[in-house]
Amino acid sequence: MKSLRRSFAAFAAVSLFAVAAFAADPSGTWKWSQPGRGGGAPRESTLTLAVKDGKLTGSLATPGRGGDPVTTEITNASLKDDTVTFTIEREFNGNKVVANYTGKIDGDTIKGSIEGPGRNGETMKRDWEAKRAK
Repeated sequence: MKSLRRSFAAFAAVSLFAVAAFAADPSGTWKWSQPGRGGGAPRESTLTLAVKDGKLTGSLATPGRGGDPVTTEITNASLKDDTVTFTIEREFNGNKVVANYTGKIDGDTIKGSIEGPGRNGETMKRDWEAKRAK
Protein backbone atom coordinates (compact mmCIF):
# COMPACT_ATOMS: atom_id res chain seq x y z
CA MET A 1 0.00 0.00 0.00
CA LYS A 2 2.90 2.35 0.79
CA SER A 3 4.30 1.70 -2.67
CA LEU A 4 1.01 2.72 -4.26
CA ARG A 5 0.90 5.95 -2.20
CA ARG A 6 4.47 6.80 -3.13
CA SER A 7 3.78 6.12 -6.78
CA PHE A 8 0.70 8.33 -6.68
CA ALA A 9 2.59 11.12 -4.87
CA ALA A 10 5.40 10.94 -7.44
CA PHE A 11 2.89 11.05 -10.31
CA ALA A 12 1.14 14.07 -8.77
CA ALA A 13 4.44 15.92 -8.30
CA VAL A 14 5.54 15.25 -11.90
CA SER A 15 2.13 16.38 -13.17
CA LEU A 16 2.35 19.66 -11.28
CA PHE A 17 5.83 20.34 -12.62
CA ALA A 18 4.66 19.55 -16.15
CA VAL A 19 1.80 22.04 -15.87
CA ALA A 20 4.19 24.71 -14.57
CA ALA A 21 6.59 24.00 -17.43
CA PHE A 22 3.85 24.61 -20.01
CA ALA A 23 2.53 27.82 -18.43
CA ALA A 24 2.86 30.76 -20.81
CA ASP A 25 5.85 33.05 -20.27
CA PRO A 26 4.92 36.71 -20.74
CA SER A 27 8.48 37.98 -20.23
CA GLY A 28 9.67 40.31 -22.97
CA THR A 29 8.65 43.33 -24.98
CA TRP A 30 5.25 43.40 -26.67
CA LYS A 31 4.10 45.96 -29.28
CA TRP A 32 0.81 46.90 -30.90
CA SER A 33 -0.68 49.82 -32.81
CA GLN A 34 -4.03 51.55 -32.59
CA PRO A 35 -5.49 53.94 -35.15
CA GLY A 36 -4.86 57.61 -34.44
CA ARG A 37 -7.71 59.95 -33.65
CA GLY A 38 -9.50 61.41 -36.63
CA GLY A 39 -7.58 59.24 -39.10
CA GLY A 40 -4.19 60.34 -37.76
CA ALA A 41 -1.04 58.25 -37.70
CA PRO A 42 -1.25 54.97 -35.77
CA ARG A 43 -0.19 55.09 -32.13
CA GLU A 44 2.27 52.38 -31.10
CA SER A 45 2.24 51.03 -27.56
CA THR A 46 5.11 49.07 -26.00
CA LEU A 47 4.49 46.75 -23.06
CA THR A 48 7.45 45.32 -21.16
CA LEU A 49 6.69 42.35 -18.90
CA ALA A 50 8.79 40.24 -16.53
CA VAL A 51 8.14 37.62 -13.91
CA LYS A 52 10.17 38.28 -10.76
CA ASP A 53 9.91 36.11 -7.67
CA GLY A 54 6.69 34.64 -9.06
CA LYS A 55 5.10 38.07 -9.59
CA LEU A 56 4.24 39.77 -12.87
CA THR A 57 5.82 43.23 -13.24
CA GLY A 58 6.27 45.66 -16.08
CA SER A 59 5.51 48.98 -17.72
CA LEU A 60 3.55 50.38 -20.64
CA ALA A 61 4.87 53.13 -22.92
CA THR A 62 2.40 55.00 -25.11
CA PRO A 63 2.78 58.13 -27.25
CA GLY A 64 2.21 61.29 -25.29
CA ARG A 65 1.19 64.69 -26.49
CA GLY A 66 4.09 66.28 -28.30
CA GLY A 67 5.50 62.90 -29.34
CA ASP A 68 7.45 61.92 -26.23
CA PRO A 69 6.37 58.52 -24.90
CA VAL A 70 4.72 58.29 -21.50
CA THR A 71 5.80 55.25 -19.49
CA THR A 72 3.63 53.92 -16.66
CA GLU A 73 4.30 51.00 -14.32
CA ILE A 74 1.63 48.30 -14.33
CA THR A 75 -0.22 47.53 -11.09
CA ASN A 76 -2.53 44.76 -9.87
CA ALA A 77 -0.72 42.41 -12.24
CA SER A 78 -1.26 38.67 -12.36
CA LEU A 79 -0.42 35.69 -14.52
CA LYS A 80 -2.63 32.63 -14.38
CA ASP A 81 -1.90 29.86 -16.85
CA ASP A 82 -1.85 31.77 -20.17
CA THR A 83 -3.78 34.88 -19.08
CA VAL A 84 -2.26 38.19 -17.99
CA THR A 85 -4.20 40.93 -16.23
CA PHE A 86 -2.94 44.32 -15.08
CA THR A 87 -4.01 47.89 -14.47
CA ILE A 88 -2.62 51.18 -15.78
CA GLU A 89 -3.31 54.31 -13.74
CA ARG A 90 -2.57 57.75 -15.18
CA GLU A 91 -3.56 61.29 -14.39
CA PHE A 92 -4.86 63.77 -16.98
CA ASN A 93 -5.75 67.33 -16.03
CA GLY A 94 -6.10 66.35 -12.37
CA ASN A 95 -8.31 63.34 -13.15
CA LYS A 96 -7.24 59.78 -12.39
CA VAL A 97 -7.78 57.48 -15.39
CA VAL A 98 -7.72 53.71 -14.84
CA ALA A 99 -7.56 51.11 -17.60
CA ASN A 100 -7.81 47.36 -16.94
CA TYR A 101 -6.03 45.05 -19.37
CA THR A 102 -6.69 41.34 -19.86
CA GLY A 103 -4.96 39.20 -22.45
CA LYS A 104 -4.41 35.59 -23.38
CA ILE A 105 -0.91 34.56 -24.44
CA ASP A 106 -0.60 32.29 -27.46
CA GLY A 107 3.07 31.89 -28.41
CA ASP A 108 4.32 35.34 -29.42
CA THR A 109 0.88 36.98 -29.39
CA ILE A 110 -1.31 38.42 -26.64
CA LYS A 111 -4.97 39.03 -27.53
CA GLY A 112 -7.33 40.63 -25.10
CA SER A 113 -9.39 43.62 -24.10
CA ILE A 114 -8.94 46.97 -22.38
CA GLU A 115 -11.66 48.44 -20.19
CA GLY A 116 -11.50 52.09 -19.27
CA PRO A 117 -13.46 55.31 -19.15
CA GLY A 118 -15.10 56.49 -22.35
CA ARG A 119 -15.77 60.08 -23.38
CA ASN A 120 -19.21 60.18 -21.71
CA GLY A 121 -18.06 58.66 -18.43
CA GLU A 122 -19.28 55.20 -19.41
CA THR A 123 -16.94 52.22 -19.43
CA MET A 124 -15.51 51.57 -22.87
CA LYS A 125 -14.11 48.21 -23.95
CA ARG A 126 -11.75 47.75 -26.87
CA ASP A 127 -9.59 44.93 -28.16
CA TRP A 128 -5.81 44.80 -28.25
CA GLU A 129 -3.41 42.39 -29.90
CA ALA A 130 0.30 42.60 -29.17
CA LYS A 131 3.20 40.81 -30.80
CA ARG A 132 6.37 39.90 -28.94
CA ALA A 133 9.30 41.96 -30.25
CA LYS A 134 12.18 39.84 -31.50
